[in-house]
Amino acid sequence: MGSRSKKNLEHKLKDREVSLIKAMIQSGRFEHDQTILAYFTRPDRTVNHGRIKEIHWAMAGPPMPKAAEKYQHQPIANNEELENFLSGYPETDPRTGLHLVHDELLIKSREAMLLAVQAFNNPTMYFKAEIFIVSSVISWTYLLHFYFKRKGIDYVYQKNGQPDLTPHGQPRHYELAKCLKIEVCPLEAGEKRNLEYLLGLRHEIEHRMTTRIDDAIGAKLQACCLNFNTAIKRLFGRRCGFDRELSIALQFARVSVGQRAITVLHKELPSHIASYNTAFDESLSEEELNDPSYAYRVTLVPRTINNPRKADEIFEIVPQGSVEADKINTVLRDREPNKYLPSHIVQKMGELDFKKFTMHHHTALWKKLAAKAPKKRFGTNIAGTWYWYDQWLEEVRKHCEAEGARYR
Repeated sequence: MGSRSKKNLEHKLKDREVSLIKAMIQSGRFEHDQTILAYFTRPDRTVNHGRIKEIHWAMAGPPMPKAAEKYQHQPIANNEELENFLSGYPETDPRTGLHLVHDELLIKSREAMLLAVQAFNNPTMYFKAEIFIVSSVISWTYLLHFYFKRKGIDYVYQKNGQPDLTPHGQPRHYELAKCLKIEVCPLEAGEKRNLEYLLGLRHEIEHRMTTRIDDAIGAKLQACCLNFNTAIKRLFGRRCGFDRELSIALQFARVSVGQRAITVLHKELPSHIASYNTAFDESLSEEELNDPSYAYRVTLVPRTINNPRKADEIFEIVPQGSVEADKINTVLRDREPNKYLPSHIVQKMGELDFKKFTMHHHTALWKKLAAKAPKKRFGTNIAGTWYWYDQWLEEVRKHCEAEGARYR
């Protein structure tokens, strides 16, 4: 069931390659093995002079060295297959060196993620988040399937000891949710949490109309992009990453604090999505919630540039832990009020010995007092999740005190 890795297949010569090399040898058109080798040159090639020599021995028949025996069963490619191969040279992606046939899943994975980002960055599209989620799920699925295939890990569902087939007779491969759960999944914890969130959100938004949710979940989508770039480089090498694709989205207007308060913080999400956001975030620890692999958040700080060499730079990355970063964090902490999830409010009341005060009581109280009305300033909506301020914590404490023994 894919729980154990078989022999590493990354550097195994493909049967198709063996068949083509046999056809090239048989044709007599290639005087030197070096010429044959040139057609298979790429960063992670599986063909070398030694293997071509072994194929020569296999074609000559017995007796032969034991190393050549594994090349006896592959048929010789026919003339049409050989001509298609030669006319299609080079069969590699020029940017990454990936093979268009053997690395097809990985190439499709990269293209699906690029499509997701391009769609989200398209100013003429209205349902960016939905399109991004669908394309990125396909991208991550292909990425993990390619990893499993390379490692010889079975990723096909089984039924009565046999591969489970689709109605058209094809093996039914693991979907992304299943890929994330198997023991040999190579993704890190934060990467998995981010994808689990997006999969759950996809179930909430598919087959139903939603208002625009792009701003509300942007931190999770950005984390998904960064996670993919990190994972593909970690698993398959830096050449597969998107670092050379880096570009900066230009804006037609400045974004003011007031504008963002109107367009993001006070935008009402559909109730089912708001509930899903809150429930998922509340299931995480504080450390998991603040993990940039789960949700990537940045702070924009307008500044004056005194260095002429940096005058044309659109943004500047301030290294984490630097003196300047500490100054920015200090200012933000001074200006930013404490925020509490509903579960934290209930927990705080429990610590004050109001142990019978539950989430049900808390929900009933804020609804009764219309505590989420913006003018009351009891809390705020951030990325689809409601957070309560200290003022509300104090209001709840007063309520519990006034109720006497009810909550004790």
